[in-house]
Amino acid sequence: MNIVKYPSPILKKKAKNIKEITKEHVQRIPEMIRTMDANEGIGLAAPQVGISERMIIVKDGEQNLAFFNPRILKKGKAQETEEEGCLSLPGLFTKLRRASQVEVVAQDAKGKPVYVTAKGLSARILQHEIDHLEGKLIINRVSPIARLKLRKQLKAIAKTGSYGHKPPATPQSSS
Repeated sequence: MNIVKYPSPILKKKAKNIKEITKEHVQRIPEMIRTMDANEGIGLAAPQVGISERMIIVKDGEQNLAFFNPRILKKGKAQETEEEGCLSLPGLFTKLRRASQVEVVAQDAKGKPVYVTAKGLSARILQHEIDHLEGKLIINRVSPIARLKLRKQLKAIAKTGSYGHKPPATPQSSS
């Protein structure tokens, strides 16, 4: 699997709900984890690998978690501003304000409901990846002035696939 880069149209499109989690969806989990790890990511949404479906992978400490059809049920009132990057915008980083706690409902690989309360970095990762499922990138979350300041980086990414660093690796499939 390869990372889809800005300005690909799939990154701007709302991903489809997964009606039934199939064997193919479950087999996609390790492929997405390999792609995320090969690119030194801490989260990955299916649209970032060219699949317009509501599936995300998030790194939680030493483990990787797969969520299907995730939705944010509630955001805490407290917010934090931290720097974020994105595998689809390699080399671009910007400060974003996000809820420091979220409650999320999703399905696991067996289709069972999963409820997660996440704080800090885990909450930020979930919000970031769920944004991808809504067709939003970090550049859609910054002010118009901040976005103007990012114009040079966005042009470089659109032209060369990255800004200021080597392009991410492509993982080797074990199948």
